[in-house]
Amino acid sequence: MKGMTDTQNGADAARPSRVTVKDIAREAGVSIATVSRAISNDPGIAADTRRRVLQKATDMGYSPNLFARGLITRKSGIVAVFANNIINPFYPEVMVNLTRALQDRQMHTLLFTSDGDEQVERALPTLRQLNPDVAVVLAATMTSGALDNFAESRTPVILFNRYVDGAAASSVCCDNFEAGRMVAHRLAASGHRRLAFIEGLATASTNADRRRGFTRGCAEAGLAPPAVHAGGDFTYETGYTGVQALIARTGAIDAVFCANDIIAIGAMDAARGSLGLSIPDDLSVIGFDDIAMASWPSHDLTTVRQPMNAMIDRVMSEIGRIRDSATAPPEKHFLPGRLMVRGSARLNEERT
Repeated sequence: MKGMTDTQNGADAARPSRVTVKDIAREAGVSIATVSRAISNDPGIAADTRRRVLQKATDMGYSPNLFARGLITRKSGIVAVFANNIINPFYPEVMVNLTRALQDRQMHTLLFTSDGDEQVERALPTLRQLNPDVAVVLAATMTSGALDNFAESRTPVILFNRYVDGAAASSVCCDNFEAGRMVAHRLAASGHRRLAFIEGLATASTNADRRRGFTRGCAEAGLAPPAVHAGGDFTYETGYTGVQALIARTGAIDAVFCANDIIAIGAMDAARGSLGLSIPDDLSVIGFDDIAMASWPSHDLTTVRQPMNAMIDRVMSEIGRIRDSATAPPEKHFLPGRLMVRGSARLNEERT
């Protein structure tokens, strides 16, 4: 036992102790409050004092404790990101770029994955303990009740490419309604007359707005309402079985707009394979998102590109606005999408 104790004591002695604010204050000959103000960039501290304290902290190898800083500044520097069933390749790319943008601003990401509102409920105690400055919710469908629970934890919420009417949450979205409307107009102007829509998750605002916009665009172009296949989710299987069901039900369609690119790729594979159709000669297919594989030669998918970088920039601006003012009201932001014309759809040149 003695030998074990000696080994443990040796390990403890070899382990470097963490430099604290108290240590810096002692070495710099200032108060602990002065060190805390210098580290948190309090404008009330003299510039020379701040430089001297920060240099001493650097020399001593000080690494700030985020949670302790949060108690002092009431800003933790943490952004909680909630992601639900990320099966769409668009969202992992969003997560990478969003995390990078947060790191560039010395903020830190706390990732939660969930299967729905129940998982969000389980995360609330952790939110209360860690006190993130804001929560960003992406690829998740949340009810207003779940968002109210965020409010109880005093965590402001930003919905990425989602919105919930009446909820106390900001949102940053592609303008999905106008994008769907644009697709219908472009197909009609290019001679298509029998249009269809394969939807994803019906309760997602993205899906609902794309379908509503597409239906409105068909009506404005003098076309019948599009045939709709209720898919159930944003998956390859939804597109594969969806286009087969649409052909079996309608007899023929000459264009299909899909709620996302993965659905569109499934629809193309079924059209070419089991249905023996030529794309785009027999059937034009248009997706949504412009994920990386959409431009692969094997797909060459015409799709609506979401302005991902602009959306992330807007999220960062919204985070800054919320962190600057605890009473900042929620805001909704809608950014336009862009139709990327490739080989999967017969489209005339757009008139300018």
